[in-house]
Amino acid sequence: MSASTVLSQPFTLPSGAVVKNRLLKSAMSEALARRDGKPTPELTRLYGEWADGGIGLCVTGNVMIDKRALGEPGNVIVEDETHLAELRAWAQAATRGGAHCWVQLNHPGKQAPKGLNKETVSPSAIPFRADMQAFFGTPRELTDAEVRDLIARFGRAAGVCKQAGFTGVQIHGAHGYLVSQFLSPHHNQRTDEWGGTAEKRRRFVLAVYRAMREAVGPGFPIGIKLNSADFQRGGFTEEESLDTIKALADAGIDLIEISGGTYEAPAMTGVKASKEPVKDSTRQREAYFMAFAEKARQAVKVPLVVTGGFRSAQGMADAITSGAVDFVGIARIMAVEPRVCLRLLQGQDPLETVRMRKTGIPMIDKMGLLEVTWYTGQLKRIGRGEAPKPNESSLWVFIKYIASMAGVGRKKKPTRLRATAS
Repeated sequence: MSASTVLSQPFTLPSGAVVKNRLLKSAMSEALARRDGKPTPELTRLYGEWADGGIGLCVTGNVMIDKRALGEPGNVIVEDETHLAELRAWAQAATRGGAHCWVQLNHPGKQAPKGLNKETVSPSAIPFRADMQAFFGTPRELTDAEVRDLIARFGRAAGVCKQAGFTGVQIHGAHGYLVSQFLSPHHNQRTDEWGGTAEKRRRFVLAVYRAMREAVGPGFPIGIKLNSADFQRGGFTEEESLDTIKALADAGIDLIEISGGTYEAPAMTGVKASKEPVKDSTRQREAYFMAFAEKARQAVKVPLVVTGGFRSAQGMADAITSGAVDFVGIARIMAVEPRVCLRLLQGQDPLETVRMRKTGIPMIDKMGLLEVTWYTGQLKRIGRGEAPKPNESSLWVFIKYIASMAGVGRKKKPTRLRATAS
């Protein structure tokens, strides 16, 4: 079949929901909420543009479950029904034309820049590597009561998202955020029921899934974005990832999006995790994590999607016809070419090219943070009704980001988080 035919095929999820084509817009940080976490008209405009552009399944950027724990300035926050009217407007625009839109629910854990929150928390008080400690502080270890409170918060947020009219939710279990931290033996060195063995490290994500499922019921899709590996010494391995995928499949997860890396080892942006040369066969397949997806496909029947590295309509179609994945995930190209899906569904390649963004300052360029901030700037332009600027200076974007952080940083002394009733 032609690339157009393959990518245009509908797909029925285990929940019974039908996605109109095989293109999934993976999460990107938009930073388009007000300071109180309320969604803005710019966010609604951005997602309406993507819906009109033909996307089948659109996953939102980080939506935080706790106002005390932001990942970036401008995160949407869903703790309760406070912003329900704005969430409904967002969902209505994002699902135009039969598009699905799932809310990605997240907690940053330790992976939040200094000054953004009063403190950062994590399964264990493990600092970042030395060259990143100027940007990220050492977290405080979560108490057992706080762990349980966070699980309940994921569930409540999922229920609000369903009430607002979104068509699904996704757990962010990748890229070094809190769920990913619990899964990693590097970040999670606990000795209680939440750590110590691979099975215990999986308990948090499984408890989050159960809380969300209880809140939304059996017919509402729940997916997860999961690392194939952390690409860090002593971190989450492929073997542990496969075991986690099996456990999630047994629990009833609807869709697993495979990615990889953290801010300290940003493999999801195309940064090589090793010095070994890339095989021609791997390069031709475009996607960064297809080899792992093939292993996952042998282990489970749950629908799979790979995000990262796709460059052409044919490369995307080949990934699907191989049987390894059911959807292809695209993200950064949609920040510089928001209606690219219309071209892909006709079998045409994107007009723009996704490339690594660099400032020329090695310490900054090694961090995945720069990629996030540069593309976030493009999303803000689209949200304002402006055209993207594919050639905008990366250094200038980083300078603006540091300036914005200086404006929102708080100088209050850290306080312990208190668990709230579920």
